[in-house]
Amino acid sequence: MITAIVLIAANRNKITETTQALANLQGITEVYSIAGPYDIAAIIRVKENQELADLVTKKMLKLDGIEKTTTLIAFEVFSRFDLDRMFSMGLE
Repeated sequence: MITAIVLIAANRNKITETTQALANLQGITEVYSIAGPYDIAAIIRVKENQELADLVTKKMLKLDGIEKTTTLIAFEVFSRFDLDRMFSMGLE
């Protein structure tokens, strides 16, 4: 499984609509409203790199409220939770 964190600078008048639209995209498992230089963080979990590329470059960037993104790809996970088992049900 490929996990990425996408940091998003959003139009401040559209943060609520943008977070809701992001949460509805397949492959995005969590969306956070955050403080700091970015407004939103989206957690992506997909099976293949091409799915990640399509989600970020074709689907996310078409959303009207997104002004800029920075994508971080995770190499390893250090968690108390078995994320692969938790998310494997919906990734067929």
